[in-house]
Amino acid sequence: MAKHGKKFTEASEKIDRYKNYDPEEAISLAKELAFAKFDETVELHVRLGVDPRHADQQVRDVVVLPHGLGKSVRVLVFAQGEDAMKARDAGADYVADDDEMIQKIQDGWTEFDVAISTPSMMGKVGRLGRVLGPRGLMPNPKAGTVAQGDDLANAIDETKAGRVEFRVDKTANLHVPIGKISFEGEKLFDNLAALIGAVKKARPAAAKGAYIRRITLSSTMGPGIRIDIAKARAMEVNQ
Repeated sequence: MAKHGKKFTEASEKIDRYKNYDPEEAISLAKELAFAKFDETVELHVRLGVDPRHADQQVRDVVVLPHGLGKSVRVLVFAQGEDAMKARDAGADYVADDDEMIQKIQDGWTEFDVAISTPSMMGKVGRLGRVLGPRGLMPNPKAGTVAQGDDLANAIDETKAGRVEFRVDKTANLHVPIGKISFEGEKLFDNLAALIGAVKKARPAAAKGAYIRRITLSSTMGPGIRIDIAKARAMEVNQ
């Protein structure tokens, strides 16, 4: 069993692990107990009542967080011609429009956070699966990262503004960042509400019984704080 440090242990002792906290209370507690010297990321961990082994029970979608993630997102776009120009105009950090850049990625360069591709470039992008796939960087239409024209520019804008992809893992859990511990509590609340709303909408038709089974909030270094599911489901973004 892994040993935890003194600060983590002290923070854990201030949490009732058998209690399901109100969302606002959980956020306040996470901020109060943060102890790292850096600006920790706040993450939501959601246990779902789906069987990821079945294709009709996959949960995957994107959500634009109202207040972003509090960090600069580096975007690479696979595009040529007019779409490459649109990508640059929209603020893409890198544009892979020739074989030289594609070979650079093939050799292992992945200094970017999100990859977006036009449909016409997906043939070449597919050859990069061994590099992009394990890092979760492969463009995918379901995640909104395959686009062209005005949709391409919108995808770049939304990604820069705080669009986040969530995808159920093999153990039926979602792990999604919702901001930084330095965010005001209200901003974290709004981001949390937006994510929960998106997860609810992404429920597969084949899912039976309870869909959201557990919600836990934590900072990078902090202990998990369980959130009351009913109250989380009723959350709405503050207008």
